[in-house]
Amino acid sequence: MFKTLANYSGVAFLKLLSILPYRVLVALGYGIGFIASYIPSDRNGVVKTNLHLCFPELSTSEIDTLSKQHWRLLGRSLVEKSIIWLGSTKQLSEMIEVQSEVDLSDRKPRILVNMHFTGIEGSIILSALAKEKAWPRTSGFFQRMKSPFFNRKIVEWRNRFGGNSIDRQGNSLEILREIRKGSFIIIAPDIDLGVKDSAFVPFFDIQTNTITAVSRLAKISGAEVCMMVTSLKPDESGYLCTISKPLQHFPSDDPMADTARLNLIFEKEIRLRPAEYYWVHKRFKNRPFNEASPY
Repeated sequence: MFKTLANYSGVAFLKLLSILPYRVLVALGYGIGFIASYIPSDRNGVVKTNLHLCFPELSTSEIDTLSKQHWRLLGRSLVEKSIIWLGSTKQLSEMIEVQSEVDLSDRKPRILVNMHFTGIEGSIILSALAKEKAWPRTSGFFQRMKSPFFNRKIVEWRNRFGGNSIDRQGNSLEILREIRKGSFIIIAPDIDLGVKDSAFVPFFDIQTNTITAVSRLAKISGAEVCMMVTSLKPDESGYLCTISKPLQHFPSDDPMADTARLNLIFEKEIRLRPAEYYWVHKRFKNRPFNEASPY
């Protein structure tokens, strides 16, 4: 009974957040992030470990400053999920602008490779605008949550505009069908999901466990592969979702080389806006040759 009450209270809180004036919501998120940056925690340690590994040239004080900047933006992105999950098309359109170098209505088989910036879930704008813009529906993998209640709810919220969230576990055939139908396929491979179907390739000059799904799916389906980055606008008024032209000569016959190429693209993007990357993830938890985890 208590768990059910807590679950529905959580939903009610998200709905309350989603109707706040956007500037108030952003200020609240910044405040939460500021407080979180000063609380000793496992995730605070993960952030600083990741930053030290990826930016060894920075001093401890510089790492501390970058960590606090990251938590500020992470706090903002967490409260903005109320709009991502429950907001209207109008709210999403005011929050996220789309700029694409490809015709999104041409229904070519296409994989959009996203990465874990704090604005990653801004990709829902493609789903929200699909009917208005005559775009195909959006499909993508999702990672199961520990809470069955919120796992079900978040899938329902993500799909509310006609999207299709596909369980990451064993559903590659469904993704292939969606690619061939011309749906938007969004994959964010810059995350450690275990060593199965993965390879250790460089990321910030560190051998990093990375899934090879993008290369393999593109090879099988003949899909174009375009980079999609959702980043904070310079004035912090909202987000810009940019979709690039297809990568040339991708995929190759070597999934490992393709995956390393994607990691290099990710790294270049991260260096442009390091505070926005999702440093709370244990990106280097699986190590080659049974090396000790840095965490």
